[in-house]
Amino acid sequence: MHGFERWRAAMERALYGPGGFYRREKPSHHFATSAQTPVFAEAVARLAEAVDEMLGHPPVFDVVDVGAGNGELIGHLAAHLDERARLAAVELRPRPADLPGRIEWRPEPPESVTGLVIACELLDNVPCEVAVMDPAGRVRYEEVDESGRTRPGDPVEDEDAKWLAQWWPLRVPGERAEIGRPREAAWKALSDRVLAGTVVAIDYGHTMERRPEAGTMTGFRDGRSVRPVPDGTCDITAHVAVDALECDRLVRQREALAELGLPVERPHIAEAYRDPTAYALGLARSSASARLTDPTGLGAHWWMIARRHRSRG
Repeated sequence: MHGFERWRAAMERALYGPGGFYRREKPSHHFATSAQTPVFAEAVARLAEAVDEMLGHPPVFDVVDVGAGNGELIGHLAAHLDERARLAAVELRPRPADLPGRIEWRPEPPESVTGLVIACELLDNVPCEVAVMDPAGRVRYEEVDESGRTRPGDPVEDEDAKWLAQWWPLRVPGERAEIGRPREAAWKALSDRVLAGTVVAIDYGHTMERRPEAGTMTGFRDGRSVRPVPDGTCDITAHVAVDALECDRLVRQREALAELGLPVERPHIAEAYRDPTAYALGLARSSASARLTDPTGLGAHWWMIARRHRSRG
């Protein structure tokens, strides 16, 4: 049993420590993500092709899926991208038995990437501290125990206080904020591995204009939102302060997928009589697209896009 500790340490242990949630569980058993949808992979494949063309079709083109879950996205991409694409999945869980053999399964991203790095719902699982303003108006770290009980802890340290002042100021006792510095570090670490190409992070998030007063820390288990209890039995996630990340473009998923030609039109009912199979497939694709672009659901995700082109010297 663990006593009270800061949220960052509690999340790290509960999600990624020995026997932690992401070392043991399949994410698809607990929550739905865009990466689990085949039609999403079609759009990402078009993005990869655009990046490949931008780079002049290098001899080897890397596609790296960071936080690959059970390998759904990278597995679908293998069917869309030719053999010149070197595919890698980054995940702590064991390699799925049904994954195509051409996909490398590894615990860390490659040191150097020429191509596309995509991280779908990764940053919101990067462990972070939670700050809370106490009744006296002092900003403190929030601590949590293994049952999910919380209490104010030590005053926030200088670097975290500076981040809060710039990106998420707390003004009223009881307000809470997730401190985004570890997410920014994870994003920078991913971007720094891209020698030439594009890195994309896709997450639920918020901007300065609409920071949630109570924070966003929550848990997921068996398809339902639950209290975030750091005992390893549930996912623990917090939305990302997306405007604090350095990127070339910040865009909602529904807009990004529309630009990539995601099929959203329902097939005409007449098709059901001419070719019932094609109609059923088209209807399934348009329904999946609707879920991916729903502004109250997955379509509200933010895409953070950065382009890199650095000299090897």
